[in-house]
Amino acid sequence: MFNIDISSSTPIYQQIIDSVKEGILKGLMEPGEKLPSVRELAKMMTLNPNTIQKAYQELEREKVIVTLRGKGTYISADYKPRKDESKIMEVKDLFKKGIVEAHYMGFKKEDIYGIIEELIKELEGVESNDKGN
Repeated sequence: MFNIDISSSTPIYQQIIDSVKEGILKGLMEPGEKLPSVRELAKMMTLNPNTIQKAYQELEREKVIVTLRGKGTYISADYKPRKDESKIMEVKDLFKKGIVEAHYMGFKKEDIYGIIEELIKELEGVESNDKGN
């Protein structure tokens, strides 16, 4: 359900946030789907409940999930991705770092476009049979 790498420099709560968003994008999590409670998820993943709570709070702030008191936490049925200026700058910075790294590895512009296209297809759940095109 959640891809967590404890050796990663990315904070665990952020990895949980990213996993939920990726799961929604890939169709692995559907609008209205119930998520494990903070305690359940903390126990399943052997993590501190505060870490899970922090991730859930951020996801709720971004309107990705909704918590219904006494009923649980669900993927928001009316979640609409929104453009947040600070997040846009973060994304641009990540792309820039990746492009610079790819350039120094010898990738050409077309190679980078191909990688991006392949990743988008992967996230959309489309198998890439023609990786060279």
